[in-house]
Amino acid sequence: MYVKQLANKMSVTPDTIRHYTRMQLLKPVRSVSNGYQEYTKTDQQRLKFIINARQLGFSVKDIQHIITESEQGNCPCPLTRKLIVKRLAETEALFQETLKLRTRMQAAVKQWQSSPDGATSADICSLIESFVDPISTEKNNPEA
Repeated sequence: MYVKQLANKMSVTPDTIRHYTRMQLLKPVRSVSNGYQEYTKTDQQRLKFIINARQLGFSVKDIQHIITESEQGNCPCPLTRKLIVKRLAETEALFQETLKLRTRMQAAVKQWQSSPDGATSADICSLIESFVDPISTEKNNPEA
């Protein structure tokens, strides 16, 4: 099947297929008759694996590593477990940072509800410049 057919079948864009082909994760064969790249059932299975892995947070580099491990005849499951633990830790750290940002934004909305508009010549935006970060205030004054 051709790139558009595979893309439609797997509910991705043709550019996604081309990207993974350039990354050599998919390995279509060239048609002798027309020179187009033709994707096989194996490519379709590989693409399904890639899509699932991406949905689980694996990077393209992770996926390449897992596939290489498999192609070398090794079971990639131990590597996959190790990588998902690493990705989970990274996601948790990002989540915690996002929660802190959410707290700051909520504090800004609350602080700014009663603040007047207007900036002096020295200010860019008095709202931002007068913002009191509840997170850094909490860190500097743990008894507050």
